[in-house]
Formats: sequence, structure tokens, C-alpha cells
Amino acid sequence: MTGLDTSVYTIPTDAPEGDGTLAWDSTTLILVEASAADATGIGWTYAPSSAAAVVDELLRPVVTGRDALDVEGAWEAMVRAIRNAGRPGPVGMAISAVDIALWDLAGRLKDQSLVDLWSTTSDAAGEAAGPGPVPVYGSGGFTTYDDHRMRDQLHHWAGTVRPTSHSRSPP
Repeated sequence: MTGLDTSVYTIPTDAPEGDGTLAWDSTTLILVEASAADATGIGWTYAPSSAAAVVDELLRPVVTGRDALDVEGAWEAMVRAIRNAGRPGPVGMAISAVDIALWDLAGRLKDQSLVDLWSTTSDAAGEAAGPGPVPVYGSGGFTTYDDHRMRDQLHHWAGTVRPTSHSRSPP
């Protein structure tokens, strides 16, 4: 791993959003770009800009220089590096963004999709049997959306992401 760069973007929402506890009119996105050889992997999280400082100050030093394909080892190093910073909140969000970037980079370096890269299923003889199921979870549904907009969002998710969805209110 030769580089780990961060960018912070504040993105205005198309309308005020809320989740029942707080309302907002913009979202902060932390973008992480992990580089090795001629490839770049991207990861992101929605977090305060302080998450980028965690990447820059605590995570970059323990990830840069590592084998780009040793994502599990990088994750362990990141968890050790943040011991005194605490893991919840922006610190955990920073780890997640770097972890996503490292997995994306590993897939690009091996020219494999993440489904294939993560595939660990095998048959009785120990031979690779192909990709196993990859569970997918999505949450959302802002409380400021009217019923029509929320129904449209849920139908979109159900049609493009997975055959079932959960909601806090019926569509």
C-alpha cells in the first residue's frame, strides 16, 4: 500500500431530511482513496470531518507500507492504532471508510469483484465451489419524507438491492 488519501465533501440535501431525532440540510462525506501499484480503491462514510483527521493521523501510518492484499491485517493494525482514541463514532466511521477502500483496492489489484474475492465456500473435497451468498443490509427512510416519496424509495431498494426490505412504517 503506497498511499492513503482523504477528502471531505459537504453535500446539500435536495430537501430538509430528518430521522425523528434530528433534522439537517447537508451531509458530510469522507472519501478515502487507497493506492498500490497502478490501482486505487475507494471507500467512504458519512461522518463529521474529524473522521478524516483520524484517517490522516492514526490510520494512515499503520496502513501505508503494508501488503495491499492483507486487508485483515490492516484492519487489526487500525484497531490497535485507535486503542486510546476509542472506537465508537468518528473513529469507527474512519476505520470503516479505510476498510472499504482497502477491499476495493484488493479487488482491483486481483481483477476480481468483491463477491469473488470474498468467496470462501467449498465443497466436501475442499475445492472452491463458487461464491456463497453475501448478505446485504440497507437502512434509511427519512422521517421527513412523505408517504409517496418513502414508498418510492423502498420500492427502488427492493427492486435493485434485495427481494425484501424492512421499514419502520408500512409503504
